[in-house]
Parts: sequence; C-alpha cells; structure tokens
Amino acid sequence: MADEITYADFERVDIRVGTIVEASPFPEARKPAFKLLIDFGPEIGLKKSSAQITVHYTPESLVGRQVLGVVNFPPRQIGPVRSEVLTLGFEDEAGAIVLAATDRPVPNGQKLM
Repeated sequence: MADEITYADFERVDIRVGTIVEASPFPEARKPAFKLLIDFGPEIGLKKSSAQITVHYTPESLVGRQVLGVVNFPPRQIGPVRSEVLTLGFEDEAGAIVLAATDRPVPNGQKLM
C-alpha cells in the first residue's frame, strides 16, 4: 500500500473523463502501444496520449469509448509522440492493462470527485 496522503494532495491530481476520437498503432514505441486522441470537452479540448493497451483492445474498439486520464501532468515525449495526458488503467492477472472508465456515459471533461 502507498503512503497515506491528505485530501489536498488528492485534489491536486486532475482526473477527467474523455472520449477517444482517434486510435492508431504506435510502432515506434518501445513496448506495444496505441496513439490516442481524446476529447476532454470544451474546457480542456483534444489531448494526445500513448497507451500500452494492445492486449485487450484494438484501435477500432477504442474509438467512442470513454476513459479516465490525468490531465495536469507535464507532457512527455514518447518517441515521435508528445503524450499530453496519462490514460488510466489497471493490470490484470497477466500484467496487461485494462482501462479505467465510467460505467455510464458522462459529459467529457467531468472531474473525478
């Protein structure tokens, strides 16, 4: 278990919901990954992400899916892609990533409370 944090620490992490509008293979990545373009609503807009989610998903199955992402990390250069958001997920029993998502649609850009 991680160290205990305060509620103020949690509030600093800006986790929002967005809809994947584009997904494509990312062959230049060191580990298998997809390039994602995620719509986080009018306040945040479209953001790019690299996600190592190739075991359980295809690009076609990702488009239109809502996901959770941390939108206030600094951008990170991953090969030729500047990843602007950390797409969230969990490891399954084999170590493959399963996306974190809402169980019902919500407006893009909503903040995790």
